[in-house]
Amino acid sequence: MMTVRLASPFRLHGKEAIKWCLFTRVKYFSCKKHLWMTGYAASSRYYSGQANVDDGTDLSKIRNIGIMAHIDAGKTTTTERMLYYSGSTRHMGDVDDGDTVTDYMPQERERGITITSAAVTFFWAGCRMNLIDTPGHVDFTVEVERALRVLDGAVAVFDASAGVEAQTLTVWRQADRYKIPRLAFLNKMDKAKASFDMSVSSIQDKLHATPLLIQLPIGHYQDFVGIIDIVTLETITWTPNKAADGKNYTRTPLSKDSGSAIWDRAVEARNKLVDQLADLDDEFADLILSMEEYDPLTVSSTQIESAIRRVTLSQSAVPVLCGSALKNKGVQLLMDAIATYLPSPNERHHDFLQLYNNELCAYAFKIIHDKQRGPLVFLRIYSGTLKPQTSIYNANRNCTERISRLLGVFADDFRELRSLSAGNIAVAVGLKETITGDTILGSTSVLNAAKRRLKRQQKHEGKKGEDQVPVLAGLDVPEPVFFCTIEAPSQAYQPALDHALDCLQREDPSLKVKVDPDTGQTILSGMGELHLEIIHDRIKQEYKLETDLGPLQISYRETTAGSAVESATIDKIIVGRHHQVTVTVEVEPMADKESPSKLTVAENVTVLPEFIEALQSGAESAFQQGPLISFPVLGTSVTIMDVKIVPGTSTAMVAACTSQSIHSALKAAGVQILEPTMNVEITTDDEGMQLVLYDLSRRRADVSNIETRQDTRVVIARTPLSEMLGYATALRSLTSGRATCSLEFSNYELMNQAEQTKAIERITGFY
Repeated sequence: MMTVRLASPFRLHGKEAIKWCLFTRVKYFSCKKHLWMTGYAASSRYYSGQANVDDGTDLSKIRNIGIMAHIDAGKTTTTERMLYYSGSTRHMGDVDDGDTVTDYMPQERERGITITSAAVTFFWAGCRMNLIDTPGHVDFTVEVERALRVLDGAVAVFDASAGVEAQTLTVWRQADRYKIPRLAFLNKMDKAKASFDMSVSSIQDKLHATPLLIQLPIGHYQDFVGIIDIVTLETITWTPNKAADGKNYTRTPLSKDSGSAIWDRAVEARNKLVDQLADLDDEFADLILSMEEYDPLTVSSTQIESAIRRVTLSQSAVPVLCGSALKNKGVQLLMDAIATYLPSPNERHHDFLQLYNNELCAYAFKIIHDKQRGPLVFLRIYSGTLKPQTSIYNANRNCTERISRLLGVFADDFRELRSLSAGNIAVAVGLKETITGDTILGSTSVLNAAKRRLKRQQKHEGKKGEDQVPVLAGLDVPEPVFFCTIEAPSQAYQPALDHALDCLQREDPSLKVKVDPDTGQTILSGMGELHLEIIHDRIKQEYKLETDLGPLQISYRETTAGSAVESATIDKIIVGRHHQVTVTVEVEPMADKESPSKLTVAENVTVLPEFIEALQSGAESAFQQGPLISFPVLGTSVTIMDVKIVPGTSTAMVAACTSQSIHSALKAAGVQILEPTMNVEITTDDEGMQLVLYDLSRRRADVSNIETRQDTRVVIARTPLSEMLGYATALRSLTSGRATCSLEFSNYELMNQAEQTKAIERITGFY
């Protein structure tokens, strides 16, 4: 059945779709803006619209990969070309036209950026590619984090005119954390100021990675016409015809007759590549040493490919490719490299899998809400087989749920599946309790068996056999640095707003919602201005609520300036019951001001277990809201020195007294404010350089470096977040649109007394 989709959620099906096309004089597959035909059914066996059994792809032929990069490096365009060349789509979408497959949200299409990670599946070179296109904006770093958590390999896309940028460093560190092998794709080689050598140097210097040059560009800027393949010693060229879609290209074996310049570059690069591989891979070194006459040009491409694959999987080096996704050059070679060099699921070692044998074990890494289907839970299956109409056990929530339907995913389109095996990514319908980071198992018996195996393993290793739940590691979500109030249009719409926020919180772990206990206002906390703006827009468009956002505010922290010992007493009679408790605490600063505050109970203090929990609850309450400006308290060590409790006193009174005593001690010791600081990277020309530096000095910035990239300047600085609100707009006005910037959270730092006084006046209205 043919489907017509508009930019809005409205859809037409079958004959109605055909009538609509005829009425509006639209030809099939001809619309490129705000309208497209879902030709996946006709162009790919993957999306046939029918219920399908798992196609039984060999595990070694599956590639779970992610596309990661700084914003505007060309991730989505590269993904779009992959889908087109694999036959999954009939035309190549364009970010500017708003008709790409993976940027399907209205907010993404309006702004031309990726906001949420999108999963697609296609087939290439005999491999099943499960690909996730991730955002490049710093506000949506959590989307990259949870995607990398379930992937086996990644492609890092670089803007060849900029090299390594601020967000590139962030996503690279995230990939390092999960030990993910990756390829580097130098995109936009046709762009003015693109520099292959500069980009490779930045990978080596800033990412501290070892680049393996397996391709070299032919031509520069607009004259970029092809690629030299160092492995096969061939040139790959594309027709200069602008209307060409890039499907057809010419491979020509290199020889001395190919031209002295190209031949010399290829020979030099081949010699360097073979030398690098011999240094990095022992097996390849033995092969070279066994050659009677060493000549890098006589080493077979198969042997070189095998060596590149081994060093890629061991993360000893990063193969570097180049091309221009927008100009349809080099993407097919990148897809070949993904199939050749990146790992399959069975080549990735996961310690926990041996605990589950071949039983079902899956990880919930993403949730979206669908108005018809309800919550859609994205699962990476690590072992076993997943089927619809079966019960599963959530090891984190300790509950059993039922999967009503199992869906294959293609961005925002889905198809029914009858089963899906290990190594794949699927969407489960019907899971009401599952959230991001949960471990899904076949049953409670599977969990119990895994616990027994873990205990035996710990006993064999000489470790204490603690009663641990063998679940997969959860998601590392950074604390939000921005917050604002949100109000429903009237009290009658408050339940609808609460429901919308509940759904959005479940989808987005970096979004925090709380109710201020003093004012009763709902407070949104997020990762940045754009993040909260998107949330507000989604509430308006998806839930039809015209909400009001309060002014954006900075999420400060409080810490103690010194040490103090204080006591607090509560003595009350409530409903004829006498409650009396006295708590004495000592507060001390910790060496690390950013570490979470901690509570310890002195050895001479003896209280009942239920009162220990009350002391901890009171301390947590005090840590959540400091005494100065009601922000969380960090870097403070609290010791309970003495507790006196009259029999009959409730635990709630003990908790309240503990919180009061901690606040009293903090006030006596002195409270300092910690403010969030940001890493800032500004790219400008010589003319705007002085203006940028002068403006940064007004914003309390600490400029650490000024780099030169051809005829542009890159200013690297660190500055307080409070000085950077609306900076992107101010920078454009200051430099007449010639400069761009990117910001990334760095750390919390102490404010000086003058700035602290200003902050308190700004927050409270008085000092």
